[in-house]
Amino acid sequence: MSTAGALALDALVAIDVHVHVEQDLHGHMSLDDELLTAASKYFKGDPYHPTVPQIAADYRELRMAAVVFTVDAEAATGQRLLSNEEIADAAAEHADVLIPFGSIDPARGAAGVRMARRLVEAHGVRGFKFHPSLQAFEPNDRRHYPLYAELEALGVPALFHTGQTGIGSGLPGGRGIKLRYSDPMLLDDVAADFPDLTIIMAHPSVPWQDSAISVAQHKANVYIDLSGWSPKYFPPQLVRAANTQLKHKVLFGSDYPLIKPERWIRDFEALEIREEVRPLIMKENAVRALGLR
Repeated sequence: MSTAGALALDALVAIDVHVHVEQDLHGHMSLDDELLTAASKYFKGDPYHPTVPQIAADYRELRMAAVVFTVDAEAATGQRLLSNEEIADAAAEHADVLIPFGSIDPARGAAGVRMARRLVEAHGVRGFKFHPSLQAFEPNDRRHYPLYAELEALGVPALFHTGQTGIGSGLPGGRGIKLRYSDPMLLDDVAADFPDLTIIMAHPSVPWQDSAISVAQHKANVYIDLSGWSPKYFPPQLVRAANTQLKHKVLFGSDYPLIKPERWIRDFEALEIREEVRPLIMKENAVRALGLR
């Protein structure tokens, strides 16, 4: 089943802002077998690599919307990029539940800037995903500022991986993937220099959780998504902040397909989160951050 209907916000129980497309419609994978296997082992899950239509079916059954994206890490990994255009166009066929994001390696330079505008204007992309550790770049490197300026001008958010990563985990040298690129303090510079660019810091930012909380509290344009960890393992200071000063800045994200939303929500229900805060985290904060109303 597919539908071209618009996103029915009032009918949705949640918006998952962190959903990976790991396989395209032709069977090509976003990462090589070694990295995929290491990630599955890290997350203790069975391998599951759904295509965009399968993702739509899963989320439609849950009455949720999903922000879907790949990661452009071709330069760093040698693995051919999944097509941003194909993902966006496939998501458009399931617009009742899918919100397409693109991904551009900042190393693409001027070509990446042009690509961003084309993806937004011609393919309906609603934001962009970056993974500094996997893409091997420092977010506050001023060489990448023209790309951020373009996203700011286009009015679309930027979602940055922060903290440790399951990709490369347990492999010799972590397959060369460096965690320091995903320190959220590097994003404080970007948030300050681009005040009209919405930035979403993905994941509990271990080992820099306090830094992430500080940046999100200080910068009005910065949010935190809670993906990539079972809520039962959330750092206690993150739970406190989500309940209080960051209750309008924290977003539900699962890291599907490595973590299924059903598992995430089951563990989230056991957290001591105020009842009036739960709907903010599950949907309302994402509606604002993504500009859906």
